[in-house]
Amino acid sequence: MNSWQAAWTVFVKELKDALRDRRTLMAVFVSSIAMGPLMLVVLSSLVGKFEKRAEAREIVAIGIEAAPTLRNYIERQTFTIKSAASDWEARLKDSKLGDPVVIVPADFEDQLAHGQAPRLELVYSSANQRAEGGVSVIERLLRGFDQEQVQLRLLARGVAPGALSVTRVDEHDIADTAARAAQMTGMVPIFVLMAVLYGSLNAAMDTTAGERERGSLEPLLATPASRGAIVVGKWGAAFALGLLIAVLSCMSFLPAQSMLRSESLAAMFRFGWVEAAWFIAVLAPFAAALSALMMAVAIRSRTVKEAQANNVVLTMAVSLSPMIGLFNQEGESPWNLWVPPMAQSALMNRVLKNTPIAPLDVLPGIVVCIVVTAVALAFVTRQLTRRAAQ
Repeated sequence: MNSWQAAWTVFVKELKDALRDRRTLMAVFVSSIAMGPLMLVVLSSLVGKFEKRAEAREIVAIGIEAAPTLRNYIERQTFTIKSAASDWEARLKDSKLGDPVVIVPADFEDQLAHGQAPRLELVYSSANQRAEGGVSVIERLLRGFDQEQVQLRLLARGVAPGALSVTRVDEHDIADTAARAAQMTGMVPIFVLMAVLYGSLNAAMDTTAGERERGSLEPLLATPASRGAIVVGKWGAAFALGLLIAVLSCMSFLPAQSMLRSESLAAMFRFGWVEAAWFIAVLAPFAAALSALMMAVAIRSRTVKEAQANNVVLTMAVSLSPMIGLFNQEGESPWNLWVPPMAQSALMNRVLKNTPIAPLDVLPGIVVCIVVTAVALAFVTRQLTRRAAQ
């Protein structure tokens, strides 16, 4: 038996062992398949609530009866005025009231008639995200009322309102539809990376620490197969399982788009076969490197529990690294493409944004993954050789 035949035999054996653990396998498969639809449904539901709230165009006010001029302006802007409940302050603090509250003074009209500036209060809680999100809308509405009153006073004095404006600002949003959608779906690459991580984790630990715990590693090392062939076979099984999870995770987003409840998100989010192919191509080298690296960490462990504890640092690194790019307001840096899994997350975000990807952008991540895979497998082979010699 040559090395390739031995590696294939070990690969088939390890893959069968992984598929026999149906409970763990089912949990991983279901989570990877259901991840895409569930995340998109939750996201679209959240966006739908914001859209419904924007369409409602409601404002909560106290003392609006004392300001018929302000009420007239608000209603002309197609807003509906609602009276605040008696316990509005407690409800606002407890996040049960999702709108900021406008407090109008009782002498509003009198101050307005005498050319004074009535003081309006806009009350919200920074701990209440729903109420805080509506502050900017109410502020723009009240500024519009202020500008209208200023123009009326200038016209009454024979002054053109345009005399106070020396410039005009026209806003132009140059972001395309895909880029705007990527702002809301930026968590998609992170979820896919986590699916690959947990898809490979169980297989990588079972083929190393699991066999040491069961005592089945020594008989395997006693066979004529070379240590390198054994390691490649074990790694191939873990890599194949991780890649399969990656494929299922990416494909799950294709039918999930029909479940979107938000019309605007459904119009912006486009994830077709081309995007899925890009995701799989980007994730394949990462799955290979991750499987080898987890095997290298677990090979020194005597039990699966010890291997899980030792892989915590690696799991946290994979989980937190993409967050750096997600919350980075300065944009993507060139060095991001050299750091897995930041490189994979950055490339998948480019796919979602419909940004062109050059071959030189993909090359650093592939090179680093190949190097990590080779070094990790060499380490595992050396550990098995030492164990066989004992």
